[in-house]
Amino acid sequence: MDPERSRPGGRRRRAGRAAGTRRRVVAVTARPRHEDIHGRDFGGRRTMCLVEREHELSALSDMLTKCGRGSGGAALITGGIGCGKTALLTELGRRAAEDGFLVLGAVGSWAERRSRGGVLGQVFRQAEIRPGDGDALTGLLDRLNGPPADPDGTAPGLGPRPLDAGTAAALHRLCAEVARIAERTPLLLCVDDVQFTDPLSAHWLLLLSRRLPAARIVLVMTECTLSRPAHPGLHAELLRQPGYHRLPLRRLSRQGVTALLSEVLGADTARTLAADCHAVSGGNPLFVRALAADSGHRADDPGAAAPELVVADGYRDAVAGCLHRGLPTLLRLAQALAVLDEGTPGGRGDGPHPVGRLAEVDAATLRRGMHALDSAGLLDGGRLRHPVARAAALDSLTGPERSALHRRAAELLYEEGAPATAIARHLLAVGPFAGPGPLPWAVALLREAAERQLAANRPAEAQACLEAALRACDDDAERLRLKALLAGTAWVLNPSVSARHLGELAGALRDGRLPDRHALMLAKYLMWHGCFDEAADAVERIGRSGAEHDPVTAAEARATRELLSATYPALVPRTAGPEGAGGPRLVRPARSERPRGPAPGDPRARGAAALSRVLRHGPDQDAVAAAEAAMRAMLLGKNTHEWLTCAVSALLFADRITAAADWCDHWLEEARNRRVPLWVAEFSSLRAGIALRQGEPVRARELAETALTRLSAESWGVCVGGPLANLIQAATDVGDHQAAAGYLDIPVPPGTFRSRFGLYYLYARGNYYLETAQPHAALDDFTTCATLMRQWGFDQPALIPWRSGAARAQRALGDTAQAYALAREQLVRAGEEQSRTRGISLRTLAAASRPAQRTALLTKAVAVLEASGDRLQLAGALADLGEAQARAGHPARARALVERAADLAERSGALPLAAELRTAPAAASGPPAWGRFPAVSPGPGADAAARLLTAAERRVAELAARGHTNRQISERLGITVSTVEQHLTRIFRKLGVRTRAELSMPDTHRAAAG
Repeated sequence: MDPERSRPGGRRRRAGRAAGTRRRVVAVTARPRHEDIHGRDFGGRRTMCLVEREHELSALSDMLTKCGRGSGGAALITGGIGCGKTALLTELGRRAAEDGFLVLGAVGSWAERRSRGGVLGQVFRQAEIRPGDGDALTGLLDRLNGPPADPDGTAPGLGPRPLDAGTAAALHRLCAEVARIAERTPLLLCVDDVQFTDPLSAHWLLLLSRRLPAARIVLVMTECTLSRPAHPGLHAELLRQPGYHRLPLRRLSRQGVTALLSEVLGADTARTLAADCHAVSGGNPLFVRALAADSGHRADDPGAAAPELVVADGYRDAVAGCLHRGLPTLLRLAQALAVLDEGTPGGRGDGPHPVGRLAEVDAATLRRGMHALDSAGLLDGGRLRHPVARAAALDSLTGPERSALHRRAAELLYEEGAPATAIARHLLAVGPFAGPGPLPWAVALLREAAERQLAANRPAEAQACLEAALRACDDDAERLRLKALLAGTAWVLNPSVSARHLGELAGALRDGRLPDRHALMLAKYLMWHGCFDEAADAVERIGRSGAEHDPVTAAEARATRELLSATYPALVPRTAGPEGAGGPRLVRPARSERPRGPAPGDPRARGAAALSRVLRHGPDQDAVAAAEAAMRAMLLGKNTHEWLTCAVSALLFADRITAAADWCDHWLEEARNRRVPLWVAEFSSLRAGIALRQGEPVRARELAETALTRLSAESWGVCVGGPLANLIQAATDVGDHQAAAGYLDIPVPPGTFRSRFGLYYLYARGNYYLETAQPHAALDDFTTCATLMRQWGFDQPALIPWRSGAARAQRALGDTAQAYALAREQLVRAGEEQSRTRGISLRTLAAASRPAQRTALLTKAVAVLEASGDRLQLAGALADLGEAQARAGHPARARALVERAADLAERSGALPLAAELRTAPAAASGPPAWGRFPAVSPGPGADAAARLLTAAERRVAELAARGHTNRQISERLGITVSTVEQHLTRIFRKLGVRTRAELSMPDTHRAAAG
């Protein structure tokens, strides 16, 4: 009689369970009853969540009901590793225990598959059997404990070796004893992972299955989908039984994944993560729970943003556990897949698939193994679903084992004619464990792979291939060619890396050991690093070799010469003659000049030539059009990025600042997307220079700092003058003189001043000297700029308005006449076009002119600068105009102008200037004392000495210079006499004067005296 039936409410409980099986999610809580040696609980008290298993659970519950009535049965639950077979078995054990069943369990394992009677012993080790029954069973089990498996690895039972008569009889008696126990108490026998059951135990299960129709025994087994069928004899016997059920478990649907995630993360988060979780887990419940745990840790973080699927250690451990629980063949296949990262299985043509060859399995095993991995949710289109899964598959390999696997993969793919880049990936992964020796074809293949990576704008991958090829190459000539290619490849990542090879390559080129086609490439790199003599030889070698008769080489030579002539004009000036009739060449006194042909249609040459034209002839609409046309014809790449910077610079120096900014933003975004450090650094530095001309020193500083972060100052070579000049100028513009001094402390190679970038540096340093009351040093830098620009034919104010700086320095030194002459000359050179350069020139001329002329000049300057878009220069011009209006007796106009100037300065980031303007008398309420204003307001055009003083100190200094006593100053400014004395003490110290009379000298206050 069923014990459950004798207990009150037994039928109600069973009815409630039957209703529960119709729910989508079954939550289970059971108390501990039986737990096997592997930790699986087949009747315990634990909380779990079964999703999309209603049909299977209902079928198994029906088997328990029929068993209680006297008819047993068998069921085999199949599915991929981790798909919930054990969870279903555990739930069934809990229900059976509640219904009064005796629940016995065992687990098969790969490690114990040859242990004689291993599973059979587990079944009865923890069985709750009456004392008499226990003695009988113990005797039978002792009889079965015989010698271990034979040396060939087989054991008697199901398989090639038959049972001896005594063992067979003992197994039959054991089945009979179990059947007698089941007459008193119905029995549920659970065997997990039956595919790993030892042959003797499997034979006993086969014998027991024949008794099931007439016994109150339910035999439920789970079996993983593996690379080969397990115990076909047992399968055949089960199929003959009338009460047999085969229950395949499918992976979870997306809705099932959502339900399972909800138990851990909540419904809202589960809906957000379900799609990604289903894609990564493949619907495997074990993986879903692992991903939920990984993501739950992030969700518990109070600072976490929106819910995001985290694939971390939990998922990695779950994948590793699945792979190590199965047959070793599955692990080898997963490792082969992880190494090859192949697409859909099937191989190429009719030959063996490389995964099978690498894992060393036959085609049938490969097919079944891939099916097993797919059933577990590990594969997607024949590939492991996630990089973390690939890492988990390889975790157990040692360094030499992984190296050997990659080496073998490279050999297999080479034999199959795979792409060079795919094979190179494995050669690079071999690492220090090189195996028996280098592969004879490896060097050539790595070089081919590097060239393909370069063509695809992947310089980092190309560099890795070339470095590996160099390590494996023992041919001196080939090593030189590889170093030349490596120098060009490493250049865009870190020019310092390529510098290590330049000396050797230059010597090889000079000796004729390196082909001439590398000459121009070497010239660029040598000049960058200041090796000008070696660069001269490299440039001229092309002309002497006659290589320019080849159209491709000729186009490359023209483009490179145009680039070098615009960047290093002291070394590669253009030949004499009409514009376009000759190309640039390197100046070497002992060598004769060779005329060049007309400019080719190469957009690189057109872009660089446009810059040269602007530098030599000033803003030119044709040059602007040529620069933009050249950029439209180019894509950012290893052989174009330098010419693109030339084209953008042509727009900048032609005063087309908005267009230059738009183009530079475009190329900078492209460079960031490609993640090439040199490109990001160069375009960031160029964009910083544009931002300075837009009156945005804060942004310019950020961009210039990015340029020096992506590429160290050492790696910039002689071109470091560009980003440093931007940093110095930006810090000076915002009043951060301490930072500017720090930037000036960074060493600059002497060769910088033989390049265009040296001009930027000198001009920025000169401006810093002016703002820190060092007019003599400033004038020296501006004069050096003038000398270089005249020598190179670059004397264009749109490039460097050195005359403005020199005029300010002359005014600070007291030479107003010379200042006026310089300002007037720059205005003439700036032309009539309403450009930023003309606005600066007008403002400079106004500062050097008589007070009666200033208002008209400054009004024009404000109009021009407003149109140019330079907010900081406009702020200075407005402040100057406000001072002029104040002196002319128009306080309301002056106040409005100074207020607007302060707003612009604040928006530009020049906060000290903005604060000083707001506290100036012109910005204050009430009738201002206009006489206290200097002729030029503090700003980019302010008197250098006066800029050392605060606004309050300047007011005190001006009144003292006019002869006012301390008490008069106190009454006039509304401050105490003691405060006046303190101000004067600081003023004397800052200006280096000892008497009040010295305050009125021209070098400290000439503008006020006028």
